[in-house]
Amino acid sequence: MAVTVAVGRAPVQAIDMAYIETVPEADATGDVAALYEADRETVGFVRNLTKAFSLAPEVCAIWVQLNSAIKARMDLRRYELATIAAAHRIRSSYCMLAHGSVLLDQYLDSETLQAIVADPHAGALEPVDVAVMDLADKVADDASSVSVADIDRLRAFGLSDSEILDVVLAAAARCFFSKTLDGVGVEPDARYRELEPELLTTLTVGRPVANA
Repeated sequence: MAVTVAVGRAPVQAIDMAYIETVPEADATGDVAALYEADRETVGFVRNLTKAFSLAPEVCAIWVQLNSAIKARMDLRRYELATIAAAHRIRSSYCMLAHGSVLLDQYLDSETLQAIVADPHAGALEPVDVAVMDLADKVADDASSVSVADIDRLRAFGLSDSEILDVVLAAAARCFFSKTLDGVGVEPDARYRELEPELLTTLTVGRPVANA
């Protein structure tokens, strides 16, 4: 994907959602304009995460391709559980809110989601789901500490080695994306303030949600 907006040539502006300058919506052209328009079509506005990648649209395109490939290999619920386990470990509010919202919309009620975030071992999940989250958490925290016992635990629940690899891929990919956003100070979109207060507090594990 060619870069059509370069730092130093395209108009940029400083905004309070990140520590870096990003391409304003009104000045976006080429690949950046396409990224912004894709957000408007899918979620109705340009997300803070997309603005952050406006300085590297080719990287954003590769990330979307990679994440989509990982996601397509997995049961969506399992993918989301692995993702929030990794995001919680590395204190990514943005990814906790985004993927917690998916779980809330499609799989869990608010009380169960909060219980899982507080303690996946407390009984709200099936043992296989707990094992998936434990492996994702361990990968995000210290992948060198993963042992054959961790892998065998998932094998005992019937997961193939390919499915186990998918859990690791989801967790490792989340580290890249979450740390990129937090590394440049990106705040979660203000729309997450529409969540019920207790759930918002539970899912906000790092940077606060943007005010606007």
